[in-house]
Amino acid sequence: MLTFVIIAIVAVVVILGITLIVSYNRFVKQRNLIQESWRQIDVELHRRYDLIPNLVETVRAYAAHERHVFEEVARLRTQAVNVQGAPPEQRAAAESELSGALRQMMISVEAYPQLQSNQNFLNLQRELTDTEDRIAAGRRFFNANVGDYNTRVEAFPSNLIANGFKFEKAGYFEVNDEQVRSVPQVSFGTIGSVAGEQAPPQMQAGPQSSGQIHPQIPGDQGNYQGQQQFPGYQNQPGQYQGQPPYQGQPQGQPPVGGPPASSPSPQDGQPPFTGGQ
Repeated sequence: MLTFVIIAIVAVVVILGITLIVSYNRFVKQRNLIQESWRQIDVELHRRYDLIPNLVETVRAYAAHERHVFEEVARLRTQAVNVQGAPPEQRAAAESELSGALRQMMISVEAYPQLQSNQNFLNLQRELTDTEDRIAAGRRFFNANVGDYNTRVEAFPSNLIANGFKFEKAGYFEVNDEQVRSVPQVSFGTIGSVAGEQAPPQMQAGPQSSGQIHPQIPGDQGNYQGQQQFPGYQNQPGQYQGQPPYQGQPQGQPPVGGPPASSPSPQDGQPPFTGGQ
């Protein structure tokens, strides 16, 4: 019995030891993965630092009046280079300011058509855009690894190992640019209208229709009242309004649906002929 207890205790200790080692190694692996993903971002940031001076000099040759924009870009580039050893949160703040200044410079050069056709400027702009895309992709990968790592640092029971071996939470590389985070304002305007065009005029409300169709008669001047007027004809009880009275058929021809021409006319008290047998 004592032997069984000893074996059980040894087994529990071995299991706990293996769990501890596996969890610790996983923390180390995640920390190294975060560092590696950050190095990839840092490489792209340095590439952007190298492109900015050439881009500024190319723009300066065509847009000398935008001096304040160039000075702001140069100042923020120097600021971003000086904080290379800072935590990701501080680096992210400096990079966000630099990105905003670059965006402002690109907007200002739109007023110079000659610069837009300069091949050197176009090549630098394309390289800078590709670099920005790689920075964004690296930031997403870095933040995903940081999220997994921080979850294990806070979750139980891995937080016991994190606290015991001093594994601290890592910082995110987040974009703080308000222009990137702001939600675009969408205005649909008038349906069927195009931006820059005036909306079609509103239709004036007229008298409500009774639901009946009143055709326009040639020569009518708007006094049509829903029935046709015939000269010398007055609507009589039992007749259809708007229809002319029966004028009879030519002699020698039987009326349609009526009795033959030779048939005597109905006398008083007899039902009229309806055409049926």
